[in-house]
Amino acid sequence: MGDETFADYILSEKDWSKKLEIMYYLKKRTGIYYDNSVIFKTLIVKLFLDYLHEFYPKFEIDDNLVITARLLCDCQKIENSTNLDEIQSYAKKGAEYLANLGFDEKFCKICEGVNRYTITENRYPESDILELADQFGGMLLDRPERVGFKPDEALVLLEHRNLKDKNNRLLKPFVKFVDYMQTVEA
Repeated sequence: MGDETFADYILSEKDWSKKLEIMYYLKKRTGIYYDNSVIFKTLIVKLFLDYLHEFYPKFEIDDNLVITARLLCDCQKIENSTNLDEIQSYAKKGAEYLANLGFDEKFCKICEGVNRYTITENRYPESDILELADQFGGMLLDRPERVGFKPDEALVLLEHRNLKDKNNRLLKPFVKFVDYMQTVEA
């Protein structure tokens, strides 16, 4: 690998299935947080990016960067934690961990922005995408304390509770995306 970092390695891989394989082996080797929920939320990001390119062609975003960020942004998450300090600090700890793997400051800040515990202003649009997929995807999944919500219920909670009074620049396109996906499936 020479001077190539892990960041260089995974970012240079454009094939979706090979990226998932890299993540699988990274988890085996390091014990980072990586499970089916990460894959599910990353798939939401991938579909949303496809939607943005089709219906918002002027919106320019590096798909590879965002997909890689979604795969890695939970790397220091503690599974089923109820400890508020752990919940509020995992994204920042993850960003620090990713910096050690060779990711640049922008990538790390994008990942840290998956939630609003440490970065509330001057967020990257890519962080807004991660936030939407994280929150919406999380509500769709079953949890130990509750059954997953239906997409329309999750969308109402996302808009009117979780992101109420928050400046997520992509919330409106995301709402349209979810509505569109429900009509495509019907």
